[in-house]
Amino acid sequence: MQTPNSNIDSSLVTSAIVRKHSSVRYRHRRLIEEKTDIQSNAVSSAICRLPTEILSEIFMHCVVPDETQDEHLSPRAKQAPILLTTICHRWRAVAINLPRLWCKLQLDFRFNGWEKKSSGYTSWLKRTKACPLSLKLIGSWNNMDKLQSIIQPHAQQITSLTLKRVTANAGPFIMEDFHALEELTIHHAFNFPKQDLDRSLSKLPVNLRRLNMPELIFNRKKLNFFADSAWARLTHLDLRIKGLDAFIHILRLCPNVTSLTMEASFSPIEHVAPVTHVNLRTLHMFWSVLRTSSEILFPLTFVTLPNLCVLQARHKKQWSHKEFMAFMTRSKCSLETLILSRSEGIKAEQEEECAALVSSLKLITVPDTDEAIYDPYDW
Repeated sequence: MQTPNSNIDSSLVTSAIVRKHSSVRYRHRRLIEEKTDIQSNAVSSAICRLPTEILSEIFMHCVVPDETQDEHLSPRAKQAPILLTTICHRWRAVAINLPRLWCKLQLDFRFNGWEKKSSGYTSWLKRTKACPLSLKLIGSWNNMDKLQSIIQPHAQQITSLTLKRVTANAGPFIMEDFHALEELTIHHAFNFPKQDLDRSLSKLPVNLRRLNMPELIFNRKKLNFFADSAWARLTHLDLRIKGLDAFIHILRLCPNVTSLTMEASFSPIEHVAPVTHVNLRTLHMFWSVLRTSSEILFPLTFVTLPNLCVLQARHKKQWSHKEFMAFMTRSKCSLETLILSRSEGIKAEQEEECAALVSSLKLITVPDTDEAIYDPYDW
């Protein structure tokens, strides 16, 4: 005896099951998509509801460089801050009306496309409004008028200026026009005409406090050109010098400098008038003696620094311990940190002698390197 369903084709049953299963999978997939959309919209909605102040702080973290990056930003469409202006209308409005987001700019003149670059730089700088500016100029400029047309409207905002690999065929870069400038850095200015560079440095802005020129070499004769009182207001100085008399003259030229970094070359025998500098607190000093000589030349032999706190000294020959102790006795300073390279070395009994003179003295030995400037407060 047959049941009512016995004649049903099994293939139809299978087909119906497959269709039902496909429908279930489709509905399951749609539910997952809807859940994702809901979550995404919730996140998007939460971001949209953020107060402008919080969104601004998030934007600022987008332009904070890591240790390998330059703090100055280049106008690039796929990088902040320009990228932030392309997300939505609100983000664009917040970014454009956040002056400090645009306050660090790198202007590169090494390649073609000047007109396009000029337009981009001008738009960028307008967004800074009255915010203090840090600019970095790279390359050469053959037309000073074009350069001036970009940065001159913002000259009173510029507090930090870096010139790198600069060559100028249109005369000196007039530094004194930048009345708000507090820090000036010059790198690789080998092709900058000497007379133009001297003129640029002879009239420094009245508010300049930091001057960094680690590749430029100054001797006593060249330093005579800089009698401007702005040098007397410097508090931080980084340069290369030739001759012990140039070192002594720097201390006289810059009576208010508190931090001095110098790489120097001295002659074996140099007689100079002693000098006392009461404001110098940090001295990074790397020197060599010209020509082969067994004579020990210790630059601080002619110097008294009563308020020196940090001294980093590097010389290819042995450590001038006797001369150093004479300097310490003469200066009567409470030296906190002495930084020496491994090649110089200091004997145990010499270290004990230093500790007996200044009980709180911290001795740091660092690797031999041409580029190491060590901040003892990072240790």
